Amino acid sequence: MRRAGPATGAHAGIVLAHGRGGSAEDILGLLAHVGLPDVAALAPEAAGRSWWPTSFLAPQAVIGPHADRAVAAMTAAVAQLEAEGIPRSAIWLGGFSQGACLALEAFARAGEGLAGVIAMSGGLVGTGDAGTTPDPALYGHAAKRFDYPGRRDGAKVWLSVHESDPHIPLARVHESAAVLAALGAEVTTEIYPGQGHAVMRPDLEAVRFLLNRRF
Repeated sequence: MRRAGPATGAHAGIVLAHGRGGSAEDILGLLAHVGLPDVAALAPEAAGRSWWPTSFLAPQAVIGPHADRAVAAMTAAVAQLEAEGIPRSAIWLGGFSQGACLALEAFARAGEGLAGVIAMSGGLVGTGDAGTTPDPALYGHAAKRFDYPGRRDGAKVWLSVHESDPHIPLARVHESAAVLAALGAEVTTEIYPGQGHAVMRPDLEAVRFLLNRRF
């Protein structure tokens, strides 16, 4: 686990998940670009720099155990920030790419009471398979179930992706937004034109704006 920001006196906290091939240090570097000196950040690091070895769209039997372990790492980091005195209502989840998928999934499964989630190029993993028929809109993968407990009323969700992302189907992004909105979250979906898979300027602006909110 790596950290950035103050050990005491932080007005907010965030748990950040790196993407495939990235590192905790890489994802924490995002905060250096947005100027948040009084935000405490924790970043777990995946073994082998990957939270799961397949696409996040893979069948549940393949991805389920990896996703369970990854979500547990995120919830443990949230608990650490709470133990340091940061209210749960002032703690965010965030990530890029595979890490964005993890952040969304952790928020949907165990994020009740959190401030929200900032997911840059990601979508929900899901809780189970909803069939076996390959769907071209999901890059040849089958649909998933999204059975999440509790409510996320008032939480903020930033969800971004390019129109044509080689890893994140636009269909899953829209589906994720609808699922989280049904749980009560206030969802902002940012769709960038063209092809790409990257952190964009509006993503950084969203991080700065949301984490500067006072609770």
